[in-house]
Amino acid sequence: MTAVATAFGVVGALSTRGDMAVRLLVALGLCWAIGFERELRGSAAGDRTFALVGIGSAVVGYLAVDHAPNALAGVVTGIGFLGAGVILHAGESDGDGSLGGVRGVTTAATIYLAAAVGAAAGQGQLLLATFATAISLLLLEVRHLHVLRFFDGRHWRGELLDDGRADDHGGGSSRPSA
Repeated sequence: MTAVATAFGVVGALSTRGDMAVRLLVALGLCWAIGFERELRGSAAGDRTFALVGIGSAVVGYLAVDHAPNALAGVVTGIGFLGAGVILHAGESDGDGSLGGVRGVTTAATIYLAAAVGAAAGQGQLLLATFATAISLLLLEVRHLHVLRFFDGRHWRGELLDDGRADDHGGGSSRPSA
């Protein structure tokens, strides 16, 4: 049976399929972890969204290795549209005509990162995908873990700005009041 399997290329196909499965599972695991953090923080996009973005990007990345090298450009464009849909403009606040703010920029950027992690895993760059995920999780948690708050810019804003623009919660506007 080994001679028959080798003659039909089944052994090579199993090895290739195993490699493909590992890449997809790594993309799934890493992007799910990123999505879990976003879900934990109340983001509009959560673990399933991030996992799907990662797997989709991994499939395109895997296909781009030999068959369609320019396919990854389409991932960048598509993820840009998905990220734009996550960014929400808050309505007017307090009836004074000023915009309430923009929400979801971090989640949109993180969706872009998840696509890159998935594409890296699909291309076989598993160490790069793992390091990018670890660094992104540290950046996303810098505000929420007490030991990392030293590195949060909002933590220092109140101490470094002495003109009264910062408030105690780090949510003050960077625009001077009119």
